[in-house]
Amino acid sequence: QSSAGFVGGTTMSASLRLPHHQIAMRPGSMAQPNHTSQCHLQASDDNPYNLRKGELSSGTTIMAVPFDGGVVLGADSRSSTGTYVATKIADKITQLHDRIWICRSGSASDTQALSDYVRHYLGQLAIETGRPPTVKTAAHLMRRLIYENKDHLMAGVIIGGWDAVEGGSVYNIPLGGSCMKMPFAIGGSGSTYIYGLVDSKFKEGMGKDEALELVKKSISHAMARDGSSGGVIRYVVVMEQGNQKEFIPGNALPYGP
Repeated sequence: QSSAGFVGGTTMSASLRLPHHQIAMRPGSMAQPNHTSQCHLQASDDNPYNLRKGELSSGTTIMAVPFDGGVVLGADSRSSTGTYVATKIADKITQLHDRIWICRSGSASDTQALSDYVRHYLGQLAIETGRPPTVKTAAHLMRRLIYENKDHLMAGVIIGGWDAVEGGSVYNIPLGGSCMKMPFAIGGSGSTYIYGLVDSKFKEGMGKDEALELVKKSISHAMARDGSSGGVIRYVVVMEQGNQKEFIPGNALPYGP
């Protein structure tokens, strides 16, 4: 019989391995299971990204920046399957609890299922403890799910939000399931184009308007350069007072100097 672990006061099983038929074999998943060792895969003209058999490349741009009193999370809205754009109006920012949100990249079906699991666990935790869960708790729940199922998932996420313990905070969980608290976080294929821009513009202690402008400008630049990112910019501003979710249409992106 497996031992029990405790996460924020809630008793959980020692293993959080997900049923593989719900994750890896779901119809529409962009990452199908294949147990071929990654080290045996080599790049070629037909497979430039070292993808496994049946696996398709996907792209996105996600970002989160904390500020004094909250956090801004943003994402593009293009969902791609290889070179095919499946939809241009995807919503990659999902609410996990009242003041906790997640930006999703990788397989859309994997990250949607993971978000559902974490939302369920956080709801149980809030009922049992009588207080809202922290962003740190949500991030470590997600990290545990991704890490213990990493052979069957393609999921890189950013979790951000506000809580009474840390205020606005951001946690980055890349592919593989590591978890790091970050001063800001960017992810997805479009992030490689904007590291220099974000490094030059970000500063500690930014205000709400500064953080929001940084997110808008950075994602719009990534969308202009990355063929797998596009559509509109969706963003959410999370504060103690509430959440503000908006979007910027594609013909009004703040691209430029």
